[in-house]
Amino acid sequence: MATFSRQDFFQQLVQGCVVPTAQQGLDQLWLLLAVCLTCRLLWRLGLPPAVKHASTVAGGFFSLYHFFQRHMVWVVLLSLLCYLVLFLCRHSSHRGVFLSVTILIYLLMGEMHMVDTVTWHKMRGAQMIVAMKAVSLGFDLDRGELSAVPSPVEFMGYLYFVGTIVFGPWLHFRSYLLAVEGRPLSFTWLGKVAASLSRALLCLVVSTCVGPYLFPYFIPLYGDRLLRSKKRQVRGAVARWLHAYESAISFHFSNYFVGFLSEGTTTLAGAGFTEEKDHLCWDLTVSRPLSVELPRSMVEVVTSWNLPMSHWLNSYVFKNSLRLGKLSALLVTYAASALLHGFSFHLGAVLLTLAFITYVEHVLRKRLATIFNACVLSKRCPPDCPHRHRTGLGVQALNLFFRALAVFHLAYLGSLFDIDTDDTTEEQGYGMSHTVRKWSELGWASHWLTFSCWIFYRLIS
Repeated sequence: MATFSRQDFFQQLVQGCVVPTAQQGLDQLWLLLAVCLTCRLLWRLGLPPAVKHASTVAGGFFSLYHFFQRHMVWVVLLSLLCYLVLFLCRHSSHRGVFLSVTILIYLLMGEMHMVDTVTWHKMRGAQMIVAMKAVSLGFDLDRGELSAVPSPVEFMGYLYFVGTIVFGPWLHFRSYLLAVEGRPLSFTWLGKVAASLSRALLCLVVSTCVGPYLFPYFIPLYGDRLLRSKKRQVRGAVARWLHAYESAISFHFSNYFVGFLSEGTTTLAGAGFTEEKDHLCWDLTVSRPLSVELPRSMVEVVTSWNLPMSHWLNSYVFKNSLRLGKLSALLVTYAASALLHGFSFHLGAVLLTLAFITYVEHVLRKRLATIFNACVLSKRCPPDCPHRHRTGLGVQALNLFFRALAVFHLAYLGSLFDIDTDDTTEEQGYGMSHTVRKWSELGWASHWLTFSCWIFYRLIS
C-alpha cells in the first residue's frame, strides 16, 4: 500500500478538502448575503416603515425558499399561528404563556412525524428562531416593555428578518426596529461583516477538514498516521478519549461556523449594534470559542456557546420558572432548549447531563469559595469582590483543576456527535442505542464524576 509524505498529505488535504469546502460554503451562502445587503441598502432610501417591513418579509421568504424550497411552508405556518394567538390574546396579560403553549404543541406535532424526520430537522433552526422571537415578544408585551401589539407587517418583518431567519441568532424586537431605520454605512460595519464571515469560513474548514483529518494525523488514534481508511476501530482507553475529543472539536467548530455566519448576516442586514451617544458600535457576538475550548467552568461553556440564546433562555424561561426553585427552573430551562433544538434522545441526554453538571459545579464551587474565602466561583469575580484570596497559587491550582474537568466533560459530551456517522443518521438524530454505546465505551465517566462531586459537596455542606 502506497504511503504519502507529509508534504503530499497536506497538499491533498488542501486540494481535496479545504478548497472544495470553502467553495461549497460560498456557493451556498452568496445569495443570502446578497439579499441581506440589498435589504440594508433599501432601508437607506427613506422608504415608509410599512414598505421596509414588507421588504424584509420578502427577503426572508426568498431566503427560506432558497434553503428549504416548498418545505418552508411549515415555518410560515408557525409564524401565522403565532400571530393568530397573539391577536386573539391581545387583551390578556399572559400572552407569553399562550404563545409558549401553542409553539410547544406545534413542535410536538411536528416531532411526532407530522413531517418526515429529516425534513423537519433541516428546518428546526429557522423554526427555533421564529419560536424564540414570538415568545420573547409575548413576554415583553406582558411586562410592559412594549406599548402595543405590533401590526401584522411589523410582526412578520421581525420574524422573517432576513439577517436572522435562516441561521439566527435571536434578536430583540427593539433591535429589529432600529435596524430597519437604516443606519449609515461605515468601514467599521464592513470590517465587522468581513471579520465574521472570514471566521465562519475558517471554522467550517476546521470542522470539516482539520478535526476529522489533521487532528489524528498529529495524534495517530488508530495506528495509521496518514488516515488511509475512514473505517477504524478505536483500541484502548486513551484512544477512545482522544476519539471523543476529536468528535467534540469537529462538532464545536461546526457550531462556531453557524455563530460567526449569523453574526455576519445579521450585521450585513444592519442589526447587531449598540449606540454610544452618536457613535455606532457593531459589536454583535454570538459565540466565544476560547471560552468554550479553554473554559473556566461548564457554566461558562453553556453561556459562551450561544450568547443570544443564553440571554433568551435566562430572560424568558429561567426567570419565569424561578418560583419552582432553582434546580427545577434549571431543568425547565434545559428542557426548553432541548425542545427548540429538536427532540432526539442524544440531545436530550446531553442537555439533561449538562443541567446536572452545571448545577453541581456551581454549588460545589460556591461552597469552596466560602470555605477558603477565595475566587473559585464558576464565574469570574468582579475586581471589588470581598474574597481574601484572589490570585494565590492555591486559587490558581483549584481553578486549573476545574478547567481541566470542564474539558473532560466536553470531550465526554461531544463523543455522541460522531464524525464517522453518515449524514442521514445525523439528520434524523442519534438514537438511544448510539448514546448508550458511546457513553458505555467511556465508562459513564462524566456521570460518575459529577455524582462524586455532588457527594463531596454534601459532605462539606
